[in-house]
Amino acid sequence: MSSTLETLEISTSETPTAAVIWMHGLGADGSDFVPIVKELDLGGCPGIRFVFPSAPAIPVTINNGYVMPAWYDILTTDLIRREDEAGLRKSQTEIEALIAQQIALGIAADKIVIAGFSQGCAMALQTGLRYPQKLAGLMCLSGYLPLSDKTEAERHAANQHTPIFQAHGRGDPVVLIDRAEKSRDLLKQLGYQVEWHEYMMPHSVCAEEVADIGNWLRRVLA
Repeated sequence: MSSTLETLEISTSETPTAAVIWMHGLGADGSDFVPIVKELDLGGCPGIRFVFPSAPAIPVTINNGYVMPAWYDILTTDLIRREDEAGLRKSQTEIEALIAQQIALGIAADKIVIAGFSQGCAMALQTGLRYPQKLAGLMCLSGYLPLSDKTEAERHAANQHTPIFQAHGRGDPVVLIDRAEKSRDLLKQLGYQVEWHEYMMPHSVCAEEVADIGNWLRRVLA
């Protein structure tokens, strides 16, 4: 199937041979992380097509049903006691379709990074760990592992050794760092290669993190 998501795209060359599919957080849209591309030091990387999809607008329970862009509904403030499994799986299918589109455009699956912030981070893990072809890496910013009790049974061996970059703010009031640490520990317990970074920041991105993202992308896409 082809994705129904609207996307913004930025390419660092006329003939990109790698791609980064980068999902935004709750209430944002595909334009949210576009400005960061020019801040990344991508020296030595192949040409990269950055793909920024926008989530559909849906009612969000914890925001009193207010309609906003969201990859899935948020039912409780602790994020995991009750999860919108149907919404997570629907968005997973859309992101898989975006990956398929990049492959159809000539980019090998193992040159595709799945990235996301907050809800987008949850979608990067939800999709990437289950994807049946080897990916270049998973970039997981200020988020957590959704449906964690189903991960071991549903994960695909193709991405068992795919590098995972996980970053979080020590002062994050939205996704508490304890939630991210529990996700990190479970991933490590399942044998994944997690590169953990934490920063003195709230639910956001900082300059030090942008530098670390650039370093990591250079490694996994070189």
